[in-house]
Amino acid sequence: MRSIWNGAISFGLVSIPIKLVNATESHSISFRQIHLADGGRVRYRKVCELDGEEVPAAEIGKGYEEADGSIVPITEEDLAQLPLATARTIEIMSFVPAEEIDPLQMDAAYYLAANGATAAKPYTLLREALKRSRKVAIAKYALRGRERLGMLRVVGDVIAMHGLLWPDEIREPEGVAPEASVSVRDAELDLADALMATLGDVELSSLKDEYREAVEELITAKAGGAFEPSSEAVVESAGGQVIDLMAALERSVRAAKASRGEGGGASDSASASASASAEEEAEVTPIRRKRAAAAAAAPKAVGGKKSTAASAKKTAAASKKTTGAAAAKSTSKSTSKSTTAGKAGGTKSTSAAAKKTAAASKKAATPRKRTSA
Repeated sequence: MRSIWNGAISFGLVSIPIKLVNATESHSISFRQIHLADGGRVRYRKVCELDGEEVPAAEIGKGYEEADGSIVPITEEDLAQLPLATARTIEIMSFVPAEEIDPLQMDAAYYLAANGATAAKPYTLLREALKRSRKVAIAKYALRGRERLGMLRVVGDVIAMHGLLWPDEIREPEGVAPEASVSVRDAELDLADALMATLGDVELSSLKDEYREAVEELITAKAGGAFEPSSEAVVESAGGQVIDLMAALERSVRAAKASRGEGGGASDSASASASASAEEEAEVTPIRRKRAAAAAAAPKAVGGKKSTAASAKKTAAASKKTTGAAAAKSTSKSTSKSTTAGKAGGTKSTSAAAKKTAAASKKAATPRKRTSA
């Protein structure tokens, strides 16, 4: 791999000659601007504002623009004369646990390669010291015209350096967190834990940029003249409000398991428990209206004639009930007598008993005259 910077690591009184090599590369697809009318490429040309002529790269330098618009020219010789100790040196300042580095500070990554045979011994010494201490080295270095902060760590058998943003380059997250106060239930956390356990195991080497592959296929098809535009939209919308968080979590767990071909487990029991808890909390108790209806039907206690009439009505109802009971009793007694007589005296006794029974029934059916109050 081609080096982009040559220098040395300063490790106390130890100096390690190294070469800086890019550890990452971009596979994103770049597009050119074209003229839609004829497909001609549209280029950016660097033109001087004073004479209006295009300027070649060899004649372009640096300058700092003041507040009033005037330009202060700065040459490479001016920058080279600055007292910058890290101009060609990665100066290690301290060793700290890796957990102390905020991932927000992480920037570009580089491999540090030993430059020459004499660099092998001190390079290996630093690598093994970092391994045994389980720490990372914090260093300063200069690259592309500015001083930078870096973190050195061991990756396999090489030392890697991550560029770090300066602490004052990390913005405070003001106004980013939700303003409303929200409480999360244990049942919801249990389902979230189940989803995390299901999605937690993945081989990073198996992940790929599917969008870039689709763009490459599109370019190949259009270049070969075999491209046919699709009339159906294939993008699924991920927007919208979460109506039921518990249900969404449960579906997510089931979908993740189905995609991995997994069955039940601890997460299923957590899901069932959370679902039962949600159902208990969502239970609706019907309003009891029986007592209210009875209260509405009961008459209000009002003094005077209305009260007397109501009392008389109650008395008549009770009297009617008593009369009916007595008639039933008399009928039963008569029937019993007639049955006994029938056994002793034959047909004549049965006829007399029947007449007596009919008379009793007629008497019971006649309503008793009510006494007016």
